[in-house]
Amino acid sequence: MNKNKLTGLFFGSFNPIHIGHLALANYMLEFTEIDELWFVVSPQNPLKQKASLAPDYHRLEMVKLALEENYKMRVCDIEFKMPKPSYTIDTLTYLSEKYPSKKFSIIMGADNLKSFNKWKNFEIILNSYKIFIYPRLGYNSNNNEYKGNIKFTEAPIIEISSTFIRDAIKNGKNIRYFLNEKVFDYVNDCRLYK
Repeated sequence: MNKNKLTGLFFGSFNPIHIGHLALANYMLEFTEIDELWFVVSPQNPLKQKASLAPDYHRLEMVKLALEENYKMRVCDIEFKMPKPSYTIDTLTYLSEKYPSKKFSIIMGADNLKSFNKWKNFEIILNSYKIFIYPRLGYNSNNNEYKGNIKFTEAPIIEISSTFIRDAIKNGKNIRYFLNEKVFDYVNDCRLYK
């Protein structure tokens, strides 16, 4: 049954997961050929600073809470069990071996194309996996220097960042409508990002 299903992998620290992430995932499921979407919660992006990263179990729990009513989306914690820092190619290789009946693809922002050539084994990713690009402000999606199975989408640009959310919480702002209701309650109950 899963033979021809295309599984989109949405990588991120989700620190915290917010409505922008969920709207983008929703778009990918409804407007592309992706059949199911996995949020791959990353312990540490090798190209990003680790500062202000909430503990892994909190970020994982927030994604679980945000997705619990959607059967087409699920959380994936595979990178927590892999050597750190985590590299996308290693995760893709592991998942492809573990789930041979699934076809995996990557979902990433147009801003990532700028540093894509710094990714470990980026040529293998380009040649072996479909990549769905969503637009980001200030990045020209049509300027693609890479040869491979890249598909540019017309997903709406939602300029909400986890950094904005964390800063707002730290400054005592009410950001109730920027987060899924259960995630909002969890952040408050656990006093995250205060």
